[in-house]
Amino acid sequence: MIDGIKAVAFDIDGTLYPQFRLNTRILFHFIRYVNVFYHFQRVRHQLRRTAPLPNLIRYQAILMSERMKCSTEQAAETLDSIAYSGLEKYFNNIKPFKNVEATFARLKAAGYKIAILSDFPPEQKGEMWGLRPYCDKILSAEKIGALKPSKYTFGILAMELGLEPHEILYVGNHAKYDIAGAKNAGMKTAYLEPLWRRIFHAHLKEADISFKSYRHFQTLVLK
Repeated sequence: MIDGIKAVAFDIDGTLYPQFRLNTRILFHFIRYVNVFYHFQRVRHQLRRTAPLPNLIRYQAILMSERMKCSTEQAAETLDSIAYSGLEKYFNNIKPFKNVEATFARLKAAGYKIAILSDFPPEQKGEMWGLRPYCDKILSAEKIGALKPSKYTFGILAMELGLEPHEILYVGNHAKYDIAGAKNAGMKTAYLEPLWRRIFHAHLKEADISFKSYRHFQTLVLK
């Protein structure tokens, strides 16, 4: 149990559902548009090192247009059709990790605030496996104006929850973007360990707690 925690916030991709389930479904889509995804990845890498922006989506389209040699409007339409709304259908049959909803229900019953903070639009995941009703806040880093691991983004999360950063436990699966980002912002962190770390007992020292399943998470966070 981590003392002083009043809210638990979660990443989505790879944290609430297994990333491989999405990757296998979009394989042919990815191969078909590999050039777009390559440029998108490079642009996102650049944006993670950029100061907060008043319109990150617009600036992202500008950077994509420069790489793809097209207009900003064309780049924005391409990104939407391929990387945003174009991926929505692939989430229809993806199931979350076992015991995710039960974890949200137990946290809510225990009096914790619950939030979502994702780099990608949460609405891309539709009803988000029935988790929306449990959430006090659902935030997109893109709309905030800075991608993780920006301290600014996690600071906005704390402000939206009406809490100090140290009163929030952030749960994620990415050591740099989720754990280091939240830790640098003053939050407590919970790391969903990948299989290889569990096999080699290579625990992430920076995380306050590490867990292998949501049942395990419950035993660590809830009495």
